[in-house]
Amino acid sequence: MFRLVPYTFAHPQYFWLLLAVPLLVYWSYYKRKTFYATFSIPQHGGVLAQSRSLRVKLLPGLPLLKILSYIFMVIALARPQSALSEKEISTQGIDIVLSLDISGSMLAKDFEPDRLEAAKKIAMKFIEDRPNDRIGLVIFAGESFTQCPITIDHQVLMNLFKDIHSGMVTDRTAIGMGLATAVARLKESKSKTKIIILMTDGVNNTGYIDPYTAIRITKAFGIRVYTIGIGKNGTAPYPFTDQNGNTFYQSMPVQIDEQLLREMARETGGNYFRATNNSSLKNIYNNIDKLEKSKIKISNYHRKSEHFHVFAFFALLFLVAHFILSGTYLKTILA
Repeated sequence: MFRLVPYTFAHPQYFWLLLAVPLLVYWSYYKRKTFYATFSIPQHGGVLAQSRSLRVKLLPGLPLLKILSYIFMVIALARPQSALSEKEISTQGIDIVLSLDISGSMLAKDFEPDRLEAAKKIAMKFIEDRPNDRIGLVIFAGESFTQCPITIDHQVLMNLFKDIHSGMVTDRTAIGMGLATAVARLKESKSKTKIIILMTDGVNNTGYIDPYTAIRITKAFGIRVYTIGIGKNGTAPYPFTDQNGNTFYQSMPVQIDEQLLREMARETGGNYFRATNNSSLKNIYNNIDKLEKSKIKISNYHRKSEHFHVFAFFALLFLVAHFILSGTYLKTILA
């Protein structure tokens, strides 16, 4: 198919007919130039006035109308078309809730600058890399609450993420509550894939919903859970506050209920990960990102619009103009 911006032509072979245009120009002007130079002008009525009239000026343009009509008719026969290509991208995002432990122990200094800030920074990068997913945020310590419902507006989510700090809720660690609250945010979701990423550095020691009840609720709603235990092996510098309000750090054994976190992941079809430093935590999020990919469907559409009628109209217009002018306004000169 011949392409001439902005058109393609279904029958470009008709353009060979344009080779006749120079012959038409030659016949209309050069072969008949004596006619235009010496056509008969009445002696009465003033030769000078007649030679300057509009009719005399229009006369050489009369053959041009026939030539233009011919050119436009050839183009119409070649069937000009405009091709419109469309690409439709449909995404099937994943609904995700991040459930983050913000208990006092998350201020331990075995991560840079501490566990909580490292978890926030790396989780925010994860959010940034998943523009097609709806993501929400739950925080927990001695109790839990929703910091942000699942949303596609990631800028709002990021701003709320930045505001998280230890001490927002009563201290201690309610892992079961952290999981149950995340489930509450996802239970009405229509998404085919719903996941929770739960991060904690401790052992469940409070909450009116125990972790095993929360696991059963999670399974009932078909939600997959990825659990992350945060803390180096051995001991880590934990923060303590004295009676005067001064904070100091003391090395304490790292205690993470890995058996519980593994069971949460296994029972719901997810995975358990252990993060011992910033780098390993970043790798864990990269692994989750690879495991849970949004589905993107790309469909291409091609449509053609016919434009021959526009050129046929102009061909007819020029031809009609020629007949009207030669039969009326310029008739007395041509006679």
